[in-house]
Amino acid sequence: MTIAANDPTIRSWVKVNPESDFPIQNLPLGIFSREKEGTSVGVAIGDKILDIRELASLGYLADLDIDNSVFSSQYLNRFIALGQPVWRAFRDRISELLNNSNQELQSNEEHVKDVLVPSNEVTMHLPVRVGDYTDFYSSIEHATNVGTMFRDPENALLPNWKHIPVGYHGRASSIITSGVDIERPKGQTKADDAEVPSFGPTRLLDFELEMAFILGKENKLGSPISTAEAEDHIFGMVLLNDWSARDIQKWEYVPLGPFLAKSFASSVSPWVVMMDSLQPFRVSGPVQDPPVLPYLQYEGDKNYDINLEVYIQPENSEPVRVCQSNFKYMYWNMCQQLAHQTINGCNVRIGDLYGSGTISGSDKGSYGSMLELSWKGTNPIPMTDGSERKFIQDNDTVIMKGFAEKDGIRIGFGEVSTKVLPAR
Repeated sequence: MTIAANDPTIRSWVKVNPESDFPIQNLPLGIFSREKEGTSVGVAIGDKILDIRELASLGYLADLDIDNSVFSSQYLNRFIALGQPVWRAFRDRISELLNNSNQELQSNEEHVKDVLVPSNEVTMHLPVRVGDYTDFYSSIEHATNVGTMFRDPENALLPNWKHIPVGYHGRASSIITSGVDIERPKGQTKADDAEVPSFGPTRLLDFELEMAFILGKENKLGSPISTAEAEDHIFGMVLLNDWSARDIQKWEYVPLGPFLAKSFASSVSPWVVMMDSLQPFRVSGPVQDPPVLPYLQYEGDKNYDINLEVYIQPENSEPVRVCQSNFKYMYWNMCQQLAHQTINGCNVRIGDLYGSGTISGSDKGSYGSMLELSWKGTNPIPMTDGSERKFIQDNDTVIMKGFAEKDGIRIGFGEVSTKVLPAR
């Protein structure tokens, strides 16, 4: 699939740093607000935000035949519901307007002043209204590490793991965007040598490095989505920090899986990178052995080469990079995840969020959680202020970044940054 807006040779008349996540080939969507104004759909370009509500009011999007009120929405759901042909026409039009060879907008200084906003002067909001949230467990390296730590290393993977994309239904109400602080959660824990559980703040607070895709097209109840159809149902992707309280999880997860250990918060990046922007970064996934059942089989390259990083920043100190991983490591891809989610006839809705599961690579520096990086607390990670981290401490800020790069073009996701406050 060739998409004109992905042409690596085009440049924008808006100044864009070569190291920016947001060149003209990206054009991710988000929801922002300026002081004393309502929300607007925005498109990131360099260190600026293109105010789509204002752009539409000036008539620049008239040929798209979109109700302008869509661009004043609190979430992207109404825009997403317009469908893939509209997404593509919109992205092509924005690319055209921002192209340095096009004078329509750039020659009108008054309009440029109205529609281009410095990104450091706005507040970013949760980009979509999430109705349902599924979190998968699709990295074989992560699953093997966890199984090795807590079970028999010779049988680290549970019998079903290579046959189905394991997942669970998460809590949509506590999904937050970057910049929103969280408080250390409380719950029941039980020490190995204790007879009864105790209650209090988690001592083993952890991040999980994930990506998530956003559902862009619904299905009817009873109508599964095949792996061949899945890509038509995916609008775009965000970074996801699936916060976990490991000690609470250890006590509660048998027999029904995570509950309070996960439901207190999940943080996502505010910019949604549309799947069309990621087409140049498709790669093949790992060989799946044993072969999967027919409904999970697929054709073509379904993984994406996206570099991922995690930083921990203690209060009043410099951030330390603790992880470098890549989305291409995933054993189960997004098409398989969506096919499995719906194979029983489950209906899905626009704005639904699907987490990849913790993304770990094969070497220690690519592990996507503190549980793995510190190997259950036995290998602390040094910080620049002289302290160490086995898990996340109060007043730490966890920062995740992601970008794909090819032919001199960097398509990035910005970051998802969250500070941990002490428990009440």
